[in-house]
Amino acid sequence: MSAAAAPAREAQRAYCAGGRAVRLGAVCYLNAEPHVYGLQDDEGFAIERELPARVALRLHQGEVDLGLIPSVEYAFGAYAIVPGAAIASRGPVRSVCLFHRGPLERVRRVALDTSSRTSAALVRILLRERLGRDPQYLAMGPGLAEMLAVADAALLIGDPALDQADDLQRLDLGAEWLRLTGLPFVFAFWAGRPGCVNPAGVQRLQQALAEGRANLEAIASRQARGELARAERYRAYLCDNIVFELGEAEQAGLREFYRRAHALSLIPAVPELRFHAQD
Repeated sequence: MSAAAAPAREAQRAYCAGGRAVRLGAVCYLNAEPHVYGLQDDEGFAIERELPARVALRLHQGEVDLGLIPSVEYAFGAYAIVPGAAIASRGPVRSVCLFHRGPLERVRRVALDTSSRTSAALVRILLRERLGRDPQYLAMGPGLAEMLAVADAALLIGDPALDQADDLQRLDLGAEWLRLTGLPFVFAFWAGRPGCVNPAGVQRLQQALAEGRANLEAIASRQARGELARAERYRAYLCDNIVFELGEAEQAGLREFYRRAHALSLIPAVPELRFHAQD
């Protein structure tokens, strides 16, 4: 390594105390890829991809410094949020859906995808409001046929929901939340214990997202593995359905979600939104 290269590499590692790489728990879904697209060659971060629930568990256990966690998980730890970056929607999201046979009003048993507690909490909130009652809920792994073999409706999230070609009726939870509240819904964001990342690291994560958003078509094509129709579907999803900002409207939606989740005893308290310093 040249003398000029050494300081640059050292600067890359200066995103947390001690100079080591920040351990990132990233979600292994298409909608998370723009967040990490610009970090592939940055040795200041060590990226591991997991299902959302697994990312949250690893953050709770201290195995990662920052996790792209389902938003409900923020209520279960003393965390701070990386400002400005999220996985959210301002209407139909397409990748978080309740599939059902027959009228929604007749649903008595719901199978819940265990991949994320946020979507499970959201469907409980929405069905309580929509039906005026609570169906029976069953926790299951994602598999639509297996879920509907034992339940009237099935919640699927992430790529399995997005790729689902079945012509079953579906309730898009992003659209239903907007109809109910008039607010965006925030599904996930970067969070970790205060001090786990310094302002330079926060700015680098924001920059990486900007790089990802400038390359949504390339991300969609890569994730589709050369399937042109699938790549176009993925591109439209990233461009038209997913919101990557965590602006004032998204924060208002997040607070409303926490308020409603707490009212149903799904979280222990309504948490205050705290943010990592960015300058």
